[in-house]
Amino acid sequence: MHQKSYLLKYAVDYLSKYNSSKKNLIRVIKSKIIRISKSEFEKKQLFTYISYVIEELEKNNLVNDEFFTQNKILSLSNQGKSKIFIFNYLINKGIDKEIIEMQLDEFDHKNDDWEKNSALIFAKKNKLFDKNKDMQKKLGKMSRAGYSYEISKEILKVD
Repeated sequence: MHQKSYLLKYAVDYLSKYNSSKKNLIRVIKSKIIRISKSEFEKKQLFTYISYVIEELEKNNLVNDEFFTQNKILSLSNQGKSKIFIFNYLINKGIDKEIIEMQLDEFDHKNDDWEKNSALIFAKKNKLFDKNKDMQKKLGKMSRAGYSYEISKEILKVD
């Protein structure tokens, strides 16, 4: 039981420093096990405890993909990230597509013009209001960041 409690303590310590999705936390725990294991037998033994650790954390609501997704959507939108960027970021963190779509729809419903506001933040951060820059390059930069042509035109005031 000592190893189980060690992994649980490690996961709780990790979560006290970083907000994490369930799949990301599993990845972190697996990499810790690989680093600390002295033998293949010990590694396999420790891998069997991962589901126990995750169940305990979920039971105590320390890891919750929906809550993680809500926080990331809010945080990333305030950083000037597009809906497409946020979606792909969350997919890479191991969040289910259905959870992401549900949370983005809910966020859209509560915050009407959030993507335009996010695009404005992005444009300011990247100095896209500088008169000396080529408009096609500005539009290209916004497009690569995941913003639609319509939002980009509106933000950059293109005729």
